[in-house]
Amino acid sequence: MGKLQDKVAIVTGGAKGIGLATVKKFVAEGSKVSIWDIDEESANEAIAELGADKVSFLKVNTASLEAVKEAAAQVKKTYGSIDILVNNAGITRDSSMKKMTEEQWDQVISVNLTGVFNCAKAVFPYMAENGWGRILNAASVVALYGNFGQSNYVAAKAGVIGMTKVWAREFGRKGITVNAVAPGFINTDMMSTVPENILDGLRGKTPLGRLGEVEDIANAYAFLASDEAAFITGTTLSVDGGLVL
Repeated sequence: MGKLQDKVAIVTGGAKGIGLATVKKFVAEGSKVSIWDIDEESANEAIAELGADKVSFLKVNTASLEAVKEAAAQVKKTYGSIDILVNNAGITRDSSMKKMTEEQWDQVISVNLTGVFNCAKAVFPYMAENGWGRILNAASVVALYGNFGQSNYVAAKAGVIGMTKVWAREFGRKGITVNAVAPGFINTDMMSTVPENILDGLRGKTPLGRLGEVEDIANAYAFLASDEAAFITGTTLSVDGGLVL
C-alpha cells in the first residue's frame, strides 16, 4: 500500500515538468489526482499514460478565484474529498528592475502568488470539514537569496514562504499542515535553452555537483503529503543539492 493510498490530490501546473512528476509519484503512492492546468493537450497525454481512473483534468486559471472555487467544488463532487493541494503552477517573465514592465510584474504575481492564495482559500473548507489536509506550496531557492532579473518571481516566491508560515498557524487546529518546497536548479524543459557553460557553472556551485531532477522535487512533495510528515508544518524544505547553505 502506498503512503498516499486513497487520498485525493490537486496538482496545479500538473501537465508538465515538476508538476507532472508529482502527479506520477502521487499516483504510484495510491492517490487519485486532479490536474489543474491550462495545457489541455499535455494533461490528456498524462491521463492516457496513467489512466483516467486515477487522473483527471480541469482547465483552470488559478489567478481567478471564481474559477478555482468552481474547480474545487467539481473535485469534491467527483471524488468525495480533497486531501492534498500542491500549488505548483508558476510562470516567469524575467527582466531587470530597470526594464521590467507593469504587465510582467502583474502576470507573475497573479499566478505565482495570488494563484496560490486562491487555491488554498478554495480547498480549505473541504479539508477543514475532513479534519485532515496537506497544502504544499512551490517556493524557490531564489526567494532565499534573490536572483538578478527576477524581482517579480522572487517577490512572489518570498510571499509564498510567508503565507506558508501564516497558514500553518491558522490551519493547524483543523488538522491541516502547510509546507513549502524550495527547488534549486532543476533539469526541466526550461533548462534546455540554457547554454552548456552556464549549466556547468550551476553544477559547480552545487555541492552535489549536478542539477536536480523533477523526481527529486516530487519525492519531497510525496513525503510532506504523507503521514510520515504529520508533525511538520510551516517549514520550507530546500531541495537544491546544497546550493543554499
